[in-house]
Amino acid sequence: MDSNILKKIKALPPLDDTIMKIQRICTDKNSSVNDLVKVVEGDPMLTANILKSSNSPLYGFSREIKNISHAISLFGMATIRGFALSSAIKQNIKIDLSPYDLTNAKFLEISVAQSALMFNWFSKVNRDMLDILVPASFMMEVGKIVIAHEVIEQNQVEQFIKGLKNSSSPSDISNLEKESVGYSNEEITAKIFEQWNLEAELVESIRFSNTPEEADEHLNPYATALQIIKTSINIFGQLEESNIASSLEIIDKNEMSQELYLNAVEKVKQ
Repeated sequence: MDSNILKKIKALPPLDDTIMKIQRICTDKNSSVNDLVKVVEGDPMLTANILKSSNSPLYGFSREIKNISHAISLFGMATIRGFALSSAIKQNIKIDLSPYDLTNAKFLEISVAQSALMFNWFSKVNRDMLDILVPASFMMEVGKIVIAHEVIEQNQVEQFIKGLKNSSSPSDISNLEKESVGYSNEEITAKIFEQWNLEAELVESIRFSNTPEEADEHLNPYATALQIIKTSINIFGQLEESNIASSLEIIDKNEMSQELYLNAVEKVKQ
């Protein structure tokens, strides 16, 4: 990987102690909900951020979620981990996504929407897969932060934005990223997650989320689900008719249920 890109990845702050504890609890089958509640509630700012995310209207809960225990009972530990990782990025990494014509708020909004669609969808498809899919859907665009910094440093912002205007899909964006800095968001995100010692299934699912057919057989369903989510919700639009139509093509190709996907889409749209 290019030395400039590697330097930027290595310069990213490590996950703090609280996030590392949450990571260990959520990947340890012997841990309990109480273990997670105790760690999260020990960090008031993280608690506030998780509750704010939990109460997003995208999840469709009718009553306010007022505490971490309630949030975990509704979402499960994997989703809380996703909230926590997203919060850590927001607090600890300088974000300037102007080359993508995105504000920080819009970038985070897209991440939450991607995760909400994944949660509402795979809660009905295979809840066990959420352990990987929810954190991955929250975090799969993180590489764009590094790419944007590199584009700015190389004074290529105008050229990048011009290329963006000629793009219409996540695959187009991936190609533009490779042309501009040598690597796609997916490749860089995977490298960041490797540095943070996140589990291999999460790393590889994101790495192959544009090309699920190239993933190992047991990872293909995860990479395919991420591909569908980023096709449905991305920087070009959130759940537009064209996005949904493209997603349904992938769903049909993989013999998945249209009904479960469309039900999740409607819930997020409401």
